[in-house]
Amino acid sequence: MSVQRKTGYTLEQYLELESSTRVKHEYFRGEVFAMGGASFAHTVIAGNVVSALHGQLRGRPCRVSASDLRVKVDRTGLYTYPDVVVVCGAPQLEQPGDTLLNPGVIVEVISESTEAYDRGKKFEQYRSLDSLTDYILIAQDTVRAEHYSRQPDNRWLYAAENRVEGSIMLVSIGCALALAEVYEKVDGLREPTSAPYR
Repeated sequence: MSVQRKTGYTLEQYLELESSTRVKHEYFRGEVFAMGGASFAHTVIAGNVVSALHGQLRGRPCRVSASDLRVKVDRTGLYTYPDVVVVCGAPQLEQPGDTLLNPGVIVEVISESTEAYDRGKKFEQYRSLDSLTDYILIAQDTVRAEHYSRQPDNRWLYAAENRVEGSIMLVSIGCALALAEVYEKVDGLREPTSAPYR
């Protein structure tokens, strides 16, 4: 996913821009980043994750949403659109507009151009969300999923899986993400390596 950057926006200008265009933008401290189109593999993986979690969450007080849901990191002022979000219980929404304040699980499908940001600065901001219990990074060019889960002492436990027969366990919402489902109908995957990331 490519990113184009503009500066000097107020929050009000950003929200007005979002309501007047179909292009999604991330906002942080006056900077607006236009999010370019995602690859075919990216969209298939995100759709597979939504489908897998939706089925497991039926009849339970949690909801899963795809990348059209804007999330605000209240403590830092970041407005962004994660690839997949799960919220349990009543969603807390900032007005005006539907901006979620209390995501429980965030999933990002990473590419070479977004991996460093998603793994570094973005996750640093996500960690300030009191509601966040799980953060998952999924590669789009090889079978690899990385899972950060918040522990009771507020540390983050890391686990990685690169076997297509493997799963990521989301204890906080009682779900499992089977990598066979995550990568279903995704073509051209490179052979996985034992390393958690490049």
